Amino acid sequence: MNVSLQPPPILLVEDNPMDLDLTLRAFNKKRLTNHVQVARDGEEALAYIPRWEAGEPVPAVILLDINLPKISGLEVLRQLKGHERFRRIPVVILTSSREDRDLKTAYDIGVNSYIEKPVSFSKFVEVAEQIELYWCVLNERSDRF
Repeated sequence: MNVSLQPPPILLVEDNPMDLDLTLRAFNKKRLTNHVQVARDGEEALAYIPRWEAGEPVPAVILLDINLPKISGLEVLRQLKGHERFRRIPVVILTSSREDRDLKTAYDIGVNSYIEKPVSFSKFVEVAEQIELYWCVLNERSDRF
């Protein structure tokens, strides 16, 4: 059981500097209470696993791009969903990919949600608000057991 007074972080896995900035600005505009941690490639994202095993707070949700350098987002998803302790962390694909095979593969692996990246800042703000409301406020976290 998480007894910290701090809300759990959000892990944002994004390599595109413009999309990263847009997403962070959207969360900031909504005054998100969850700290946003950033991984800029798949390797950095997977490097969080030993940190969580060592006791760092597990994120409320992982926002994951598919097209990442070093290790693809789908491989990151595969490794997360294959992990005994961390497979229950909700993962939301946030990508520009509209490929049916990416969508199908992501759901086959176990993604919790698949969202196409909004084009405008105002739409990014709407997505940020929905992510916070659902995944950080309404959703019952699995780390309780």
